[in-house]
Order: sequence, then C-alpha cells, then structure tokens
Amino acid sequence: MGIGELDREAHVAEGTGAAAPRTLAEALRARGDEGLAALLRARPDLLNPVPNDLTQLATRAGTRGSVVRALERLDRFALQTAEALAVAPDPAPYPVLLALLTGDEGDPAIEAALPGAVALLREQALVWGEDDRLRLVRTARELLSPSPQHPSPTGLGPTVAEATSGMSPGRVQEIIGAAGLPATHDPVSAVAALTGLFTDRARMGALLDGAPPEALAVLDRLVWGPPYGEVTANPAPPVRWLRDRGLLLPVSARTMVLPREVALHLRGGRAHRAPEPVAPEVAVLREHRPQVVDGAAAGQAYTALATVEELLKSWDKGGPQVLRAGGLSVRDLRRTAAALDVTEQVAAFWLELCHGAGLLASDGEADERYAPTPAYDDWLDLPPAERWARLVTPWLASTRTSGLVGGQDAKGRALSALGPDLDRAAAPEVRHRVLGLLATLPPGAAADPETLFARLRWERPLRGAAAGPATESTGPGHALPDDLRSRLARWALAEAELLGLTGRGALSAPARALLNLPLAEAASPADEGGGVEESVAAERAATLLAPLLPEAVDHVLLQADLTAVAPGPLRRPLADALAVLADVESKGGATVYRFTPGSVRRALDSGLTASDLHDFLTAHSRTPVPQPLAYLVDDVARRHGHLRVGAASAYVRCDDDTVLGEILADRRSAALGLRRLAPTVLAAQADPAALLDGLRAMGYAPAAESAEGDVLVTRADAYRTPARTAPVPVPDGPPAPDATLLHAAVKAIRAGDRAATAVRREPSAPTPAGSLPRTSSAETLATVQAAAMTGSAVWIGYVNADGAASQRVIAPVRVEGGFVTGYDHTADEMRTYPLHRITGVAELADG
Repeated sequence: MGIGELDREAHVAEGTGAAAPRTLAEALRARGDEGLAALLRARPDLLNPVPNDLTQLATRAGTRGSVVRALERLDRFALQTAEALAVAPDPAPYPVLLALLTGDEGDPAIEAALPGAVALLREQALVWGEDDRLRLVRTARELLSPSPQHPSPTGLGPTVAEATSGMSPGRVQEIIGAAGLPATHDPVSAVAALTGLFTDRARMGALLDGAPPEALAVLDRLVWGPPYGEVTANPAPPVRWLRDRGLLLPVSARTMVLPREVALHLRGGRAHRAPEPVAPEVAVLREHRPQVVDGAAAGQAYTALATVEELLKSWDKGGPQVLRAGGLSVRDLRRTAAALDVTEQVAAFWLELCHGAGLLASDGEADERYAPTPAYDDWLDLPPAERWARLVTPWLASTRTSGLVGGQDAKGRALSALGPDLDRAAAPEVRHRVLGLLATLPPGAAADPETLFARLRWERPLRGAAAGPATESTGPGHALPDDLRSRLARWALAEAELLGLTGRGALSAPARALLNLPLAEAASPADEGGGVEESVAAERAATLLAPLLPEAVDHVLLQADLTAVAPGPLRRPLADALAVLADVESKGGATVYRFTPGSVRRALDSGLTASDLHDFLTAHSRTPVPQPLAYLVDDVARRHGHLRVGAASAYVRCDDDTVLGEILADRRSAALGLRRLAPTVLAAQADPAALLDGLRAMGYAPAAESAEGDVLVTRADAYRTPARTAPVPVPDGPPAPDATLLHAAVKAIRAGDRAATAVRREPSAPTPAGSLPRTSSAETLATVQAAAMTGSAVWIGYVNADGAASQRVIAPVRVEGGFVTGYDHTADEMRTYPLHRITGVAELADG
C-alpha cells in the first residue's frame, strides 16, 4: 500500500473521530498537570521566565533555540522518528509514519519501539495531535526537512510538487506524457497525477521495468543520498530517459534531483537506510573479581593523592607565572610533567583537578603566579579517603576539560592548561553517563570502549556534533567517531582510572557509592544507594575506600648508605619533617629518602640543632642510626653558622680570619665582589641571598643573621594565595527544576490560562483584539463594587508602576480607599490594586 493510500484511509478515519486539537496550545491545554510537568522537566528552558499561560508556553516551545536544544537531547530512534515525520505529509497518520520507518517488509523491533518514540516527542511538545493526525512542530520540520542547503539525514530530496514548483506547465505535460499518463487541463492536476504514479507500487514497478540498465544504475547512486547530481548540457541517454519521465527533475541548468516519492519506492518505503530502534549493548571486554578491581582502584586513588600532594608541594614557594592571556605556559607545563614523570596531557589533568577542587589558584598579585590556596592546608589535614572524595566530587561536576590542552580554539589560538576556553558544558553529563554505563555491567566487568562510545552516540547523536540537526548522514552512526562527545567519553574513562574510580577498567565500589548507585553484595550488604545528597554520597564513598588504602606508618628504616626507606605512607608530621631533612630519591611501594649535606643544612636553617636531628632520627627509625649519617649531621652542624652573612649590600663575618682569607683567594668568589673590611669581616657587592648561595656552592655552610647579629631561622613557610573559591562549572542550559518549582509553575500557568481564556461579556464599545479594556473611572468603580457585592469575577486591564500592561481576571472582595482587593485568578493569590492603575473593566460571560 502506498503512502497516498494510507493518507486517504487516515483522513476517512479522522472524519469519524472526535475533534482534534487545532494548535499546539490546544494540545497542551488538553494535558493533565503531570503532562505539563513532564514537558517542563524535559525542557527547563521553557521555565525562564514562567509562561503566563499555555499559549505563551506553546509559542516558546516552538522557538528555534528551544527546539534545537530539545532535538539535541533526543536519542537516535526518537530523532529518526522526527526526521521521518519531517519528510511525511503534514499531518501524518501513524500508519504512514510506521511505513516510513519499517518499509514494505516490516520490522517487529521498530513496531515495538515506535509508540515510545512518538510518546517521547509528544511529551516534549515536538509532536502534537492524535495518532490519526501527527504534526511535527513547524520549527522542527524546518530544521529537519530536506533542502539544497541542508540535506536531510534521511538522504531524501524534495517531493514532486516541490521540485516542479517553478516548472512551466508545458514541460509538466511533457513529463506526464512520457511517463504514460494522460494529459490534464492544469499543472496542479498534472503534478498530482505524477505523484500518484510514483506512489503506486504496481504502476511504478512497471515503469522501471522498462528503464535501461544504465538508468537504474544512476538511480542506485542517488537513492540513499545525497539526491542531487551534476549533469552536462547534453546529458547521457540514461539520464535523459530519467529526466523525460520525471524520475529526475531539474533544480538548475546543471543539477538534477531524485524526487522523494521515487526514492521511497526504490528504498521499499523506508526513510532511513538503517533505523536503530534499540540502543546498542555495551559489551564486556574482560572480567575480574570485584575485590581485585577495588584493590587496583584503591592503589590508583593513593597514587592520585600522592601526585596532587607532590605537585602542590613543589609550588609551595610560589609556582609559575600566569600568562598574560591566562593559563600556564607550554614550558612550565613541560617542567611540571617532567617533575611528576608523566606526559604533558596527564600533567594538565592534575593541574585542572587541583584548580577545580579549589586547591590551586593564581595569587592576584601584579607579578601573578600560581600557588596553593589556604584550602590546600585544610585538605592535607583530612584522612586520605576524605581527601580523595574532595578531589573526585568536583571532578564529576566540573566543566573544565583538560583533554583540550594543546589544541586550538575557534580562532586558532593555543589552549593552555589553567587557561580560558577549556569549559565544555557537556563534560559533566558525559562523565556521569560513562560511569553509569559501566555500572550496568556485572561487578568487576570492564566495558569494551568502542561499544560504550557507540551507545553514547546513540543516546545523544546530535550533542557535541560539529554541525546542526540537518547534518548529512555519514552512515548508521550519523556522527563521526571523533566528535566531541566521543572524545569527552575517552577522556572520562582515562581520568576515572587515574583517580581510582575504576580499577582495570571496571567500576569500583567507592565509585558506585559516589554515584548513588546500589552496591554489590560483597562491597556493602546493608548499604543501599540512590536518593541521597552529594555530601552523603561522598562520605559513603570515603568510608568504602578507607579500609582499602595502605595505613600510614610512623617510622622509617635507616640504611648505611645515607638513605632512609619508608615502608609505607608516612604520617603527616613525620613526612613533613623528613621532607626537610632529606631528599626523595625514588617512589613506589616504599619511598627512599637520601640525606645529603644540603638537606641537613636545610634542616639546620629551619632552626633545628644537631641534637634535635639525632633525637628525631633515633625516635623514628626502627634500625639504629648508622654511623655515617651521625657523622654527616655532626660535620654539617659543626660548620653551620661558622660564617655569618648580613646586609651591606651584604657582608661576611667570621671569627677565624684564615677562613676569610681562603674565600678571598678562591677564584670562584670573584663574582661576589668581596673585599676585606676588617680581619673578621668581608663586604660583598652581591645581595645576601646571592651571597649565601655562592658560599654554599663553594662548599661552606654560612648562616644568615639579622641586623642585631642574631642567626636568622629560615623556616620553610609555604606561600599561599588569598582565599579562593573553586571555579563554578559553566551550566549546560537552565538547571533541572525540582518538584516544588514544577508544581508552582504548572499552577501558575493553569491560573494564567484560565484568566486568558475566560469568556468576557461583550462591551458596549467593541474592544480590539489583544488590547486592554477601557472604561471611565466611574464605570470601573461601579463595576468592581458590584462584583464585590455579588462575588463574581471581572476582567481588568492593569498597568504597574514600571509601565508594564497586563490583563487579569480578579474576584473583588473589598473596594475602599482607592484600592480594590480580590482574588487574582491569573496569579492564583490575593492581591490589592490601585484603582487609578486599572485601565478598564469588563464583566465575564455567565458560566
């Protein structure tokens, strides 16, 4: 059965049914409160501001920006359904739509999925009308319909009527004659006859049976799109045969198009080459025991904490400068990556993670630099599991996308770490969805990335695509494999592994708790996920992670080669003290520290004495203090402070004039500009800091002193920025409304609609449509007083103090002192209005 026959049958059936809505506003008016709430929940942009009535809501739902946003949030099959409606007759009966999606052969999967897709489109006000007259919103039809500038994803071209709209009547008659149809009296009936031929499967089949094989080959190249083809001034015989019979119609002197009806016949009635009614399954790549996954994830979580701490500790004295345009320079990013022993892309991720968690910011000074924030010190005081939760929670919500670092923006400028233009509003949604899809797999199962990306592209085929809804199809996927959404998903998988949300590619139990998902039996038998607040979810995740992290130790193992081995993570005071006394030599399961003259001098500079260092080493070592280490401490301490450096520009003083003589005789001291002022004092042209560094490079251990001659204790005080708040994510449109807001909005829209649609009694002088009622002050006062006595409602025009005019339906209760107080049906509350601001009043019709 052809499309035309189905359409005629549907119109016959329509005549026997109830009256259908004539507009989208009428269709919305017929919905219940739950239906309106579902629309506002799916399209929150319609709520800003709350529409006055259903007519305004329908108008706003048909605007281009709102429709584009709604189309972008459709899944593949719902979008294909809307695309099929865009090439179907308007209105389209349900059987016509089903035939466009299933074709002649039918498809049980499509037949089962189509009612849900139509219901979704109808719920989001993209489609309205009953099943016998389905209408796509006009703006959506304009976006999805085929045109030379924006080919349809279906690959279909214009209809016969559209393609012949500018053709001469004589040429139309020639075409129907060549196609074997009788001549007509006017072009309209001729086009209708040609359309009837192309939609009649039997007659169309007989026509194509007589076509040359070369002509059929031309049709095969155009049938799935694009439907346009270039021809020469003198086309080949197969093309002429098709052109003469209207199977190809001219668009311009050199361009021909395959009419929609012909393409549908050749496709077997199917609008899409590959309809996708069912979401692709996420395949399992490999499976592990859940305990193995949780252990691997916990190990990576511990590494993440150590990496963040190492990064911010290296910037304790102030980090690199901020570029003039914002962000970190390529050179500084490369240095950071080398210090962390990671790639530049991973280093950018750690930087953005610290920035997003509020632990790192710029100091705002004239010579602007990056440095840790005061929140970093508070973060260090937390237990490890809570520190981890403080990192991953903002990561889930952050729109900052470190994967873009190294690329270019729309103007060709390089994107730098911590710089502008790294926000992508879709990033949080993609991260949540990637982890949510991993959660659908059995515990311990890792997903096949390609099937996961295919699922994401099916769920949001237009989100993140470079083109709009009218992009030409590139195949069954409709989206390039390297679109923004797929790249965000790849980055999300890699970052989740770095953070310990996943282990060996599978979702861990702490990650399930963080996402408010039900936990596996082995993880927590009594704990149930879902419906909890974000802070509570973070606490649950930290609770699950804490037993899996290695316990902090309070001792080290001193070695005879001037090293100390930490058999696990050190407790905070011990780690801080050891970081001053020794340098980290290697990391891993056990951290190795090395003692050097420079590190011991650093500890002495912080105010400690040799006896303090001996006591510290004895108290925190499970092995005896080796003799070489004790000698090193005593030797550096004996020489420490023997020289004194102060400000002249700078000076050096020493009780042993022989030592000063050695310094003057050393050629390495020439750059310091030293000269003897007294037997025990040398003056220098260098500043005190440079003088200290120069003498230390020569092998001495000088100490700085104050103007009073006291030794200056140079404690390792960290540099911090002023208090900074974490960056706020860039919203992806208006936030989703909660139940309270939805209830209030629906109530207000209903009240406004009742007021707008109330039937008014005809005034003595006709009121132009859309204008406010106009009455004299005496008539206004008399009418509202009468309404207050009878308890009836009236229609008023009101102008507020800002000059904004509105129409309202009120039930006056009291009229006194130049004010009328009554129940405002439009606002659904009691209000008081000054009589002098009421432009006029009219009574409502009875009933």
